Amino acid sequence: MRILIVEDDPALSRQLAETLSRAGDAVDCARDGEEGHFLGDTEPYDAVVLDLGLPRLDGITVLRRWRAEGRAMPVLILTARGSWPEKVQGIDAGADDYLAKPFQMEELLARLRALIRRAHGHVTTELTCDSVTLDTRSGKVTVSGCPVDLSAHEYRVLRYLMHRQGQVVSRSELIEHIYAQDFDRDSNTIEVFVARLRRKLGVNVIRTVRGLGYRLEAPS
Repeated sequence: MRILIVEDDPALSRQLAETLSRAGDAVDCARDGEEGHFLGDTEPYDAVVLDLGLPRLDGITVLRRWRAEGRAMPVLILTARGSWPEKVQGIDAGADDYLAKPFQMEELLARLRALIRRAHGHVTTELTCDSVTLDTRSGKVTVSGCPVDLSAHEYRVLRYLMHRQGQVVSRSELIEHIYAQDFDRDSNTIEVFVARLRRKLGVNVIRTVRGLGYRLEAPS
């Protein structure tokens, strides 16, 4: 999944990016509200971590503009501990959840996983298609209970397809959701990742929809 972090504290922004990257996400960072608003308005993110106390444009304004412009990605706001008016303002502006500073990274990861699950209509951390199971909490993939070793990008492709199970996903959509903004993107690599996934999974759950993309579904 592709996550946007809008946080002006360089140390915290770096820590968040490293944590999310280790969890298998593609991460973009913005250091002020104007840059954050621009990225959220022009790039497709699966979730956003948004600090409210930002320079140039505050987080509440950024969030209100996104929602007014029809941007529906889940947003987790970061607030000062004990600042309940900020929390209320954030929720009323369109935030999906909040976390008070300081916080544990494990809690932030859990809340983001929950937001992304709900956005795609899933209720548990385990996503299943036929004999393939992907646990978004642990990052483990199994086929009929046996572990499958995937590279970081193979995992990102499979996780995105799992979240969009039954829907056709184009190569361009996969590229937008598995790579960060500054990554050297090559659409041909998607075909390579899908071919490797098919070989490693050993079950025919990733279908090619000619001229459109891929669809994850159980064999008929």
